[in-house]
Amino acid sequence: MIASLDEATRATILSELSANEAAEILEDWRFWARPDQIAPDGNWRVWLIMAGRGFGKTRCGAEWVHEQIRQGRERIALVGETKADVRDVMVEGESGILATAGRNRPLYEPSKRRLTWPNGAIGVCYSGDEPDQLRGPQHDAAWLDELAKYRYAEETWSNLDLGLRLGESPQAVITTTPRPVQIMRELVADELVTVTRGSTYDNLQNLAESFAKRIVERYEGTRLGRQELHAEILDDVVGALWSREMIDAHRLRETPPHFERIVVGVDPAVTSGEDADETGILVAGMIGNRGYIVEDLSGQYTPQEWAIQAIKAYYKYNADRIVAEVNQGGDMVEHTIRTVDRNVSYKAVRAARGKILRAEPIAALYEQGRIHHCGTFAALEDQLCMYTHESRDSPDRLDALVWALTDLMLGKNDGGMSRVRGL
Repeated sequence: MIASLDEATRATILSELSANEAAEILEDWRFWARPDQIAPDGNWRVWLIMAGRGFGKTRCGAEWVHEQIRQGRERIALVGETKADVRDVMVEGESGILATAGRNRPLYEPSKRRLTWPNGAIGVCYSGDEPDQLRGPQHDAAWLDELAKYRYAEETWSNLDLGLRLGESPQAVITTTPRPVQIMRELVADELVTVTRGSTYDNLQNLAESFAKRIVERYEGTRLGRQELHAEILDDVVGALWSREMIDAHRLRETPPHFERIVVGVDPAVTSGEDADETGILVAGMIGNRGYIVEDLSGQYTPQEWAIQAIKAYYKYNADRIVAEVNQGGDMVEHTIRTVDRNVSYKAVRAARGKILRAEPIAALYEQGRIHHCGTFAALEDQLCMYTHESRDSPDRLDALVWALTDLMLGKNDGGMSRVRGL
């Protein structure tokens, strides 16, 4: 496999090829790929590729799809975490289906969520946050990307699995960075699942030097690095305030249609840019004495961008208020929000106690079974289940969650404002 050779040897091999040979080899994935990027032999129903960032998982999935088309598959499901992920990564991405198709390029019709190959084979795009799309359709092959991050991972997979019933031997490929969620444990234990494991280091020579310097050096030796670089499925952290079991036991598959109160919790990043912290943006609701995590919109934003995201959520969910921490930004936090929309209800909160002391009462609510996650929020749950009394980092999603639930369930309720909200 040429991908496993050093650069000089590869250059020598390629220089000796004729123009026609070079054209054919450019489209021969088995010539370029590393052995661990080639589908294994044997009677498997699912090929699970659990690997670190930069391993080449997307390329594996796209090339496997092309191979299935050449072998006569006719109906392929393409499933990503969101609609945008299917489009931007699996279909239009640098290692996606269109970029790697060569002369057998399919017609992509985004409005129809469909790719059509010259031989008539069809690929249909689905989103992991809309699992009911897969209730009913039948396929003879499927590619799921980043399954461990799906908000409704188990429901999405079960619906798809039940629809893999066309042809003599339907198969699915799952490409994902693992997380310690139930669906991953179930797949690894399944005798019909063949697992390929890999790390970022397996493909480091083909990654940008800046990636190796900034990402690998930053996370190597950390718990997050073990998950994101080495693709380990990690157990709960000893001493963490939250556990996976605590969250999973009260997780809901659907969001309740009505809430008595809803808030948008915000933990703003002080700076913006490539190396800036994330801004935590969490939507939480309350019914009686129970809290519900409805949506996680956290990410790296400029100040105006996070304000726009928070205000969109405020109106989308008809929220009571935006609750934002002002320890770092002070009056600029409110100014940023008011610049976008001066009419939103806003409450500034300032941390007078340490992060652990603020988080402990919220963790206690989880222990009592009073907090429900409406779906899976992988990045948020990673932060919760890795946070201990010894932690020195500043998990922004956790902070936003704590502020939102504190306002809803531990603060003084505004009796006159409490009313039933429909989503």
